[in-house]
Amino acid sequence: MTASDDLLRRIEQDPSLSAALAWPGDFEIDRRDPVEDLVLPTGAPLLPIAGCGAGGTYFLCGEAGAGERPVLYADSEGRATLIGTDLVEAVTLLVVLPCWRDLAKGFPVDALGSEVRADHPDFDTERDALLNALGLAPTSEEEAATRLRAIAARTAPHYVPRVPDDDYLPYDLYFDE
Repeated sequence: MTASDDLLRRIEQDPSLSAALAWPGDFEIDRRDPVEDLVLPTGAPLLPIAGCGAGGTYFLCGEAGAGERPVLYADSEGRATLIGTDLVEAVTLLVVLPCWRDLAKGFPVDALGSEVRADHPDFDTERDALLNALGLAPTSEEEAATRLRAIAARTAPHYVPRVPDDDYLPYDLYFDE
């Protein structure tokens, strides 16, 4: 069993972990039905593992037990990006930088952290406790943003989802290349 498989199993089996990931990370394991069916250009399978309140879906890419299973996020507006080389990296990002989507809109990392803390003053304490409960290594917001940008740059061409019912039109990328 891979570290990603173990982490997903733990999140699925522990309601306190799944609840803590639902806010502010917006990673909800009870929302696994994607808005539409998607395929990858390589034909690799997509396994929906969670959703978000805005209708987006998180997918593990590739066969179970494969050496590399990156996490793809596809939103309900036809945009997508890789957010982690595996589930461990993706969940770390969601815990540390829950407003990661706003990076694609040009917001600076420190502004995103300030916004979360303004609405949720106990964020740092709760973040650290959740990372510990999940067995994930702490990382800075800057490092999480750097890793996100690096993995997002690998989205094209192999991980850009397409819609079979729409002449296989590709999703747009979240981050400009």
